[in-house]
Amino acid sequence: MVGRSRDVDAKLTDGLDTACEVLRAGEPLLLYDAPGREGETDIIFAAQHATPDSVRLLRQHGGGLVFIAVAHSAAQRLGLPFMDAVLNSAAVDYPALVGLEAHDLPYDGRSSFSLWLNARDTYTGITDRDRARTIIAFSELVATELEPDAAQLLLGERFRSPGHVPICVTHPDGLAERQGHTELMIALVAMAELLPVALGCEMLADDGGRLPPEAAAAWAESRGYPFLEGNEIVAVWNESA
Repeated sequence: MVGRSRDVDAKLTDGLDTACEVLRAGEPLLLYDAPGREGETDIIFAAQHATPDSVRLLRQHGGGLVFIAVAHSAAQRLGLPFMDAVLNSAAVDYPALVGLEAHDLPYDGRSSFSLWLNARDTYTGITDRDRARTIIAFSELVATELEPDAAQLLLGERFRSPGHVPICVTHPDGLAERQGHTELMIALVAMAELLPVALGCEMLADDGGRLPPEAAAAWAESRGYPFLEGNEIVAVWNESA
């Protein structure tokens, strides 16, 4: 249940309560970040409930990158670095990597990307079944809450990299410092009292661009899926913090 405050509209908290119920049931919802940011809508699921059908829905009706978002605390325990740190370290031996730093993003100050993984018991890693297997295996690893040494040992035993499922890690201070889809998704699964791992994919349009939020909202309504905006999540999160 989303925490309630006299300063937050009841309709808003009711809408987020419904969204949390949807995530707990393994169903999708749509999340639009903000007009001044990416301006994109992602279809999201709770990663712990991922299935091949979930991945297929994202692939067919999202069309963007199928990715996992994970809380910074969980990523730290698993020893998952941000990709910019990997590039900086490798630049000692590969100087060309210095020029690849993502310091000029038009929508944010930093990238949330970490490693790309395949579960070791997948084949190529790209099929709906293989990606669902990787997503579930990653959720299971997060759920163990093992100490870092043991968790990182299991990461290497259960996964290989590079793979076909990219991991995005929240800002260490979460929504207080960054309001991207990564942070918004993890705030939602936290409100739903689920594992701090979410599954998402951007919705693209037939004209080669991003799907406008109005079209995404209409599609969500036609399917009976909740449509949320980032500022709604931030408002409730800040009041309940």
